[in-house]
Amino acid sequence: MAAQFGRRLRKGAATTAVAAVAVAALSASQAPGVNDHGRQTAADATPSPEASASDGSATGNSPYYTDLPPLKSPNPSPSTGPGPGGTGATEAGIPATVLDAYKKAETALREAKPGCNLPWQLLAAIGRVESGQARGGRVDADGTTIKKILGPQLDGNGFALIKDTDDGAYDGNSSYDQAVGPMQFIPSTWAWAGRDGNGDGKKDPNNIYDAALAAGHYLCRNDWDLSQQGDLDRAILSYNNSREYLNLVMRWLEFYRKGTHEVPDGAGTLPDNRSDDGANPTPTVPGATTPAGSTPRPGPKPEKPATPQKPGGGGTTTPKPPTTPPGTPSTPPATTPTPTDTVDHLEDAGTAKLTAMAGDAFSKRISTRAETEAGKAVAKVRVRFTIVGDTDTTFTGGESVATVATNSSGVAVAPALRAGEKTGAVTVRATVVGRAVPGLDYKATVTERAADTLARTGDAALTCAPGGEFANQVEVKATYNGAVADGVAATATLITSADDATANDKGPYFKDADGKTVRTLSGLKTDAKGLLKLPKLYADDTTGTFLLRITTAGGATLTVELTVAAAETSSPSASPSASASPSA
Repeated sequence: MAAQFGRRLRKGAATTAVAAVAVAALSASQAPGVNDHGRQTAADATPSPEASASDGSATGNSPYYTDLPPLKSPNPSPSTGPGPGGTGATEAGIPATVLDAYKKAETALREAKPGCNLPWQLLAAIGRVESGQARGGRVDADGTTIKKILGPQLDGNGFALIKDTDDGAYDGNSSYDQAVGPMQFIPSTWAWAGRDGNGDGKKDPNNIYDAALAAGHYLCRNDWDLSQQGDLDRAILSYNNSREYLNLVMRWLEFYRKGTHEVPDGAGTLPDNRSDDGANPTPTVPGATTPAGSTPRPGPKPEKPATPQKPGGGGTTTPKPPTTPPGTPSTPPATTPTPTDTVDHLEDAGTAKLTAMAGDAFSKRISTRAETEAGKAVAKVRVRFTIVGDTDTTFTGGESVATVATNSSGVAVAPALRAGEKTGAVTVRATVVGRAVPGLDYKATVTERAADTLARTGDAALTCAPGGEFANQVEVKATYNGAVADGVAATATLITSADDATANDKGPYFKDADGKTVRTLSGLKTDAKGLLKLPKLYADDTTGTFLLRITTAGGATLTVELTVAAAETSSPSASPSASASPSA
């Protein structure tokens, strides 16, 4: 986020009394505790365990813009209201390209993670607070900001301390990280959360389409459902772990939900106040002056007098001469090592065997401990877990990288893994963010989907006349530990006998695509309900009882009897004798 946008909101000429009434109305209509839908918001919210256990936030808890939305949420036509930089109706306007990016991200997330229920208005609220909608929509035709939007360097001087993680690739700073782009991602988060939202083959945090899609995926991780207030709070806090930030984003979210409209790119209103400005100046209420008793925003500093005033005159005193002789090198201030600086190595913290069936979540999680050379645990160290190699296994939420801070015991617990469809070994590598110490590899195993039980879904007899077609198809249901076993590989074979599982050379058969006789079907799979319906069966001229055996991955087996018999023919009944004619 740039230090200042250079444009200030024009304050109304209302009296102090009117301003006080406006602020009171704002407090009543936008109380932190309850929003317009009666849902709990930030007043009762606390940072979630997920938020506090992560690497801090998407933004590194960088400063943000604190301007509040107007008391009313107008929904005028784009031509209504004052021009750029004004207040009122245009506060609801969002630059065209920026608005398009938010809506496209919502559409993409609706398909990729439908259970998240991400509203585009949430992206708009965060984009407003983080960068004033990409500096009022100052983007090119592809959605890339005209100039880079950078937050202050996170050097621990009033901000978090995050040493460089990208060698300056995104923020141009090879010493410390800075939040980048319209959604203000720090480089270490963008490294795993970045997305290509405009289809140009690049993941650029300075592009609003890329940044909005990345923000959507970030907010939808951990299986959060943003239609639930608790998950919505957790998601927002994970973006910037501040109760005040949560309050503010919720207010803009409700504002945009009540109505917004498109304005031309570059014509959006620009925010005025930032969370790191001075001594927490009062947020601007559009259309009102500074309330009575509040601290006005600091203006330009007055020029210093050319000569110091005499003592006792109420001015400054004559400065004392320096005690250090000219030319003496100054001694740099002593620096205190950060927790990350003290890490010597990573140790496994009792991770159990990691095994899961394809498509299932791993029941165990990876635990890693950061230690000093002496073996002492180190807290507040960011550990990055990366799934490496050719695999579709991910962390819950679909990400392949997760960064977690160590707790007071020096332990970082990775998010739960979810197995993909590719079976075999999976490697998860733990490394220390900002420190070149050897990584620690964990092995996980993905096994194929399996079933332990097969049962027919019906009990009708399977019979057929020689040379005919069986009236009923065979359908079975597969389960594993009593639960539906979907996507399980199966094979069906018309076997020779109960003791001989080789394919029979006579009796019932299936037909392939060319109509040829086959007695073994492979490559079968159960459907989403664990059901498997076999193709039609036919019979040759051989009569008798035959066996169909179905087997699945995991060892489930079912043997079904098939009967081929000639249709019963009834013996002809004796012809009735002619009735005797009655005697005359």
